[in-house]
Amino acid sequence: MKRAGILNRHLSGALAELGHGDGVLVCDAGMPIPDGPRVVDLAFRAGVPSFAEVLGGLLAELVVEGATAAQEIREANPSAAALLDGEFPELRLVTHERLKELSAGARLVVRTGEARPYANVLLRCGVFF
Repeated sequence: MKRAGILNRHLSGALAELGHGDGVLVCDAGMPIPDGPRVVDLAFRAGVPSFAEVLGGLLAELVVEGATAAQEIREANPSAAALLDGEFPELRLVTHERLKELSAGARLVVRTGEARPYANVLLRCGVFF
């Protein structure tokens, strides 16, 4: 068994397969999941695990060169907006409908148990060198 880092074998394996430019959608429990990408559903119950917990764990494991979220997050979920602004100073904002369209191109979807609206972000993987 791994001693540190992400222990979920499905998520750990999926992260190891990602390459430069691949998209990872980290989403709340209500986000429609597109057909096509690999899905790792971590939702246990409403709010568990939280968007912040999952995002923090992923950012400890991934190199991210860009992030996109729905512009509606600013009004509907200020705490998630503040979290994303703190992590991604160059956060790109699009409409929620556009985020759903972009999500179809993601290589991996990680579903959290988050039950607050618009707690979704599409990450673009970078490289560590």
